Amino acid sequence: MYDLHTHTIYSDGELLPIELVRRAAVLGYRTLAITDHADSTNVTRLIKELQPVRESAESYGVAILIGVELTHVPPVEIPVLARRAREHGADIVVVHGETTVEPVAPGTNRAACTCEYVDLLAHPGLITLEDAKEAAERGIALEITARAGHNRTNGHVLRIAREAGCAVSVDSDAHAPSDLMTRDARKTVALGAGMTEAECIAALSLDVDRLLHRF
Repeated sequence: MYDLHTHTIYSDGELLPIELVRRAAVLGYRTLAITDHADSTNVTRLIKELQPVRESAESYGVAILIGVELTHVPPVEIPVLARRAREHGADIVVVHGETTVEPVAPGTNRAACTCEYVDLLAHPGLITLEDAKEAAERGIALEITARAGHNRTNGHVLRIAREAGCAVSVDSDAHAPSDLMTRDARKTVALGAGMTEAECIAALSLDVDRLLHRF
């Protein structure tokens, strides 16, 4: 199992990085991205400070992806900060999409979907087909989320992703221990978004290395 969107005490999560890793390992996860909220003040610091957890995570059988979630930054800054994150060693760059439950700046989805340094657009709300096609061209995945509130538009996101040919990931956006999903819970989120059994199997066994162009 994988989860490409989680948070720790380095932003607004409740867990130390290694506790998050340990809890994920017990549930059966083998790939875990730590993507704390970032803007221009902390994007490079987050990547640097999380590096030591890699070796600890390996002891628990989990491959860590060190990343950031660019959050509420002006859309014009997304390409700059995404590139900065990548240059400083980020394995994954997530952008906090235009969820319907937060005042995310209009144009955020567009900026993320047209940026070569972005890997995942989290909870993109009522994303347009045009933006999703831009994401598909660049291999950027759209997120189906378990996060309360953000998940209101999962059905729309899946429909648009299908039409645009986008990859989709199923993630927790975990902030607390109870947010990490079991295998059955992940399947429920996928099916609840409207996936067929075949789509569910494909999404839940996403080739993360291929998504992140690491092959």
